[in-house]
Amino acid sequence: MDLELIVNGKREKVSVLPNVTLLHLLREQLMLTGTKEGCGTGQCGACTVLLDGRAVNACLVLAADAAGKEVWTIEGVAYKDELHPLQKAFIDNHAIQCGFCTPGMVMTALALLKQNSHPTEAEIRVAIKGNVCRCTGYTSIVKAIRKAAEDEVVS
Repeated sequence: MDLELIVNGKREKVSVLPNVTLLHLLREQLMLTGTKEGCGTGQCGACTVLLDGRAVNACLVLAADAAGKEVWTIEGVAYKDELHPLQKAFIDNHAIQCGFCTPGMVMTALALLKQNSHPTEAEIRVAIKGNVCRCTGYTSIVKAIRKAAEDEVVS
């Protein structure tokens, strides 16, 4: 099936089989490999992207369901060669260890901050509960998101 969608601000025309997930479309056809494949069952959050502004697990969304919609991946967060302030907050607050969960975590945090620019620690923890990190213990991730909120990096 042929479909059109907007990925990181660019209109894309693709052909996919009906059972292809958004994750596989992004990684295998569009070569946007920043979106990670973790569990493949929506349990780890490594494949989190924004679909029409909502954080979703790309492994659970059929590519066909993204037709006509706007998708943002981690590759679309930075501006040219400049990291997004949220990405900088993750680095500055040591919220990155192995980095595997980081793209999904950043996308989840971005969706949260767009919806709630000044979340409480409890609200941050609820927002990221679907993102598994085996390295940081979440404290530094929460700290990074709080710092980004304080700095009002997302409007």
